[in-house]
This record gives sequence, C-alpha cells and structure tokens, in this order.
Amino acid sequence: MSSNSYAQLIPDRLYYGVGQRVVIHVQAPDEFFGELRIDLINPETLKVVHSAPAAGGRVDFTSLFPTIWSDKSAQVLLAQLYLDSDATGAPLVIQPMVTPNIAVRVDESTMILSEADDAKVVFEDDRLSTKFAKGQVESIEREITYSGLRIYIEQEVVMQTSEGDIVFRMRPDAAPNTAYNFMHLAQGGFYTDIIFHRIVAALADGRKFVIQVGDPSGTGSGGPGYMLDLEKTSLPHDFGVLSMARAADPNTNGSQVFVCLSRDGTSFLDGRYTAFAQAVSGADVIRTIAAVPVDADDRPLDPPMIEKTFTRDAPAISDRLLPLSAQQADATDTNDSNLAQPDR
Repeated sequence: MSSNSYAQLIPDRLYYGVGQRVVIHVQAPDEFFGELRIDLINPETLKVVHSAPAAGGRVDFTSLFPTIWSDKSAQVLLAQLYLDSDATGAPLVIQPMVTPNIAVRVDESTMILSEADDAKVVFEDDRLSTKFAKGQVESIEREITYSGLRIYIEQEVVMQTSEGDIVFRMRPDAAPNTAYNFMHLAQGGFYTDIIFHRIVAALADGRKFVIQVGDPSGTGSGGPGYMLDLEKTSLPHDFGVLSMARAADPNTNGSQVFVCLSRDGTSFLDGRYTAFAQAVSGADVIRTIAAVPVDADDRPLDPPMIEKTFTRDAPAISDRLLPLSAQQADATDTNDSNLAQPDR
C-alpha cells in the first residue's frame, strides 16, 4: 500500500452543473501495470453501489457511471480508486447539489410558524408530512431542484489543542453543507488560538454533556460573520461527535461547535442540532479538556485552546479508523485494531 500512496483520483474542478461532463484525473504510478478500478461507495454503510474499470489519465466519470445524472439522487457517495485489489489514495466525495430542507420553528399542534419559547424546530419535509396527515396540504413531497455535483478529495480535520490533537472524520453523507463549511473555516485558519469557552462535563443528573469552542471573541456570542441554516442530519450525537452550536433560531449556525461526551447526555439534541463529524482519535484529549475546572457559568478557569486546525487528505477506505466508541469515553485512547472495510 505505501508504494502506491501517491495514486489518487483528482477532480478537474469543484463544481459540475447537471448534465455536464465530469472530468476526473486518474493518477496512477507509471510502473503499475495491473487493473485500475473505481468503486462508488455508500459512506455510511461502506457498501459498493457501482463499480467500473478505469484507465490512467483524464476520465469522463459520466461515461463510467451514467447513473450519476440519470438517478439525480440526493445521496452523497465516495469514489475510491483501486490498484488491483488495493484501495489507494483518498476517496472523492460526490455531493449532489439539491434544494435544502429548511428548518423552521412552529406551533407543534398546528404546524404554523411560531416564535414562542416553546416552539418546536421542524424541517420542511416533516412539516409537510404532518400537515398532509391533517389534510392541510395535498402532498408530502418537498419541491427539490437538482443542480449538479460538488466533487472534492475527502478530507479529515486535525484539531491541534493545548491538550493534544483530535482528528475528525467529516461526515458529508450526514450533513454535506455543514461539513464543507467547517472544512472551509479550518482550511482558512479560522480556528487559530481560540479557547474552549464552555465546558459542561456533566448535566445536573450526572450525564456527560459537551465541550464547546469556535468563537474567536471568546465570549460565546461570536462567529464567522455569517450564518448557516440548520441541516437535517442522520448522525446521532454520541461520544466524540462534532456538532454545531447555535442560538434559539435554528438557522444561526456559524463556527461554534461542540464535542459530545456521551450518548446518554446528548441524545436529546438529535434533530435539533447538526452533527457532522466524528472523532477517530484523541479520546484522551477530549476527556482531559472535559475535566478542566470551570466557574458557575461553565466557563473554564484556565481555558484550553485550539492552537491550530487544518485539513489533510483522508486515508483510503481500507485504512480508515472507526469512530471513537462510547467505551473510550472512560478508557485509554486505543483505536488501532479496527479498520473500516467496504462491503462488495
């Protein structure tokens, strides 16, 4: 595997409008004379969805995989290059650009928009299904426009903190726009010398909760100067999961994030906050930060800090570590025995 580490799929550009040729560069070693193959893989299940032989050089992805345009699916896929049977290089993320599923606050009994303190956050598809059951609308189908694809080399994010490093695997299949926004901020140096301004090691009943960071002002009210809509995610909150912090308005996501400390303490956040990444190493760092003494307002007395955050190419499918487990919340950080494997 190491001798082929420089083999890689490289997209010709980041965005492709619907129906356009999707040109991908298949970079393979000159001395390799075996079979090249590209698999399209479901990122959540790691099952192979489509597979096609390939050749080195510029390749028209739409010829290899005609279903890319004919299916017009909203499903994010990974494209993995294989040299013979070896998965080699970082996968490509293939993200469909579709009309977002907007979140709003409503009166739960009527599904009418509401700004009341007890208003419920719901997404448009759920709102339509509920209104359809009440006979208020004629269809549960949300109007969706398929505009094309965003394609990029899969990245993982390294968060260098004053207590050590945490490595996060992005989950664009769960929350593609939120994951991409976080990578954009990390690549641009946004998360440099920023303190963990809020640490809630445990809720009143003892359940482990979160550590929060991402505000350059250190006050808990700052951000990147823009807001991102709440994104419906399939990733449950659990130990090591990275999720967006926000104000009462669901569509006020920006740069502030929190790392979950347990499933028991954060499961009630599912559907209300956007989880978009999972830590694959750094359990000991997470636990150390969570143990920092705080004042009555959960503000650390001597705040830990993100010193630097950067992205790097993700490993090939067969070389990636599994996400940190709940058991690692109270154990030594060992994540070198289990590798994720695609199911062909």
